[in-house]
Amino acid sequence: MKDTRAPLSFPILSRFIFFFCEEPVHISGRQNSTTMRTAIYITVFIVVAVLTAFIVRLTGAPGQAKSPVVQGASKNLELNIKQEWKMPAVLKEISAIDYLDNERMISVQDEIGKIFVFNLKGEVIEKEVDFAGSGDYEGLAMVNKDAWVLRSDGKLFEVKELLGSGPKVLEHNTPLSEKYDTEGLCYDKKNIRLLIAIKSFEPEQKNYKGIYAFDLTTKRMLPEPVYKINMDDEVFDGLKSKKKGAAISPSDIAIHPLSGDIYILEGSKPKLLIMDPSGKPRLV
Repeated sequence: MKDTRAPLSFPILSRFIFFFCEEPVHISGRQNSTTMRTAIYITVFIVVAVLTAFIVRLTGAPGQAKSPVVQGASKNLELNIKQEWKMPAVLKEISAIDYLDNERMISVQDEIGKIFVFNLKGEVIEKEVDFAGSGDYEGLAMVNKDAWVLRSDGKLFEVKELLGSGPKVLEHNTPLSEKYDTEGLCYDKKNIRLLIAIKSFEPEQKNYKGIYAFDLTTKRMLPEPVYKINMDDEVFDGLKSKKKGAAISPSDIAIHPLSGDIYILEGSKPKLLIMDPSGKPRLV
């Protein structure tokens, strides 16, 4: 049976490679400045050889059938930096990024309630947009002309017309709280919603971590997770974990624009989980 999975796309690779550029890498704003110095470089390009190697590992040779669960696909994968940008001191502890276009990205600087527009070509900050006071800001996503920011206690900030002369900020509460430690945020364009990944455990459930959906039409969060990462899934069998149910602690999330696969990143102990569009783990 022909494998129809699409290869990794540039936006997804570049978003995640930023966090994997050095060891150790920590995403949470609660890490000290020594470990966070690794976030000073944003890696956006990977050489064709690396892409080819990874794609072959994911898809196999043409015409070959592949098991839906592949373990250890990224072992011995070497990442080569093709280009890098040194960020200004104010962006030393970036906790989330997203893209405006090929030359610009946006980011949040952990505990500062600002969105920074950074020009990759000129290597300068083009604009700073205040949206709130200090807080633990962990997720960021662009939805058309609006930016959405996720705080670790589950609160969402909608910054309308980000690049306009006077962006308007709306705040949205969700049923999630600091107990969930929400860190991952992305735009699910097909379903007109935001996906939120929790880093910690479900308060009443220890065998899965939920991915929740915030409906952009009703501006409400669905009561139950739309995906559940089962900590006992066989895809995690090869991983060593001292604590039960700690196979992965999501720090970021993205959706492949062609295949619809869901990419889940852990930053503290770097690993990448790929799930199919139904939420079934494919490989880690």
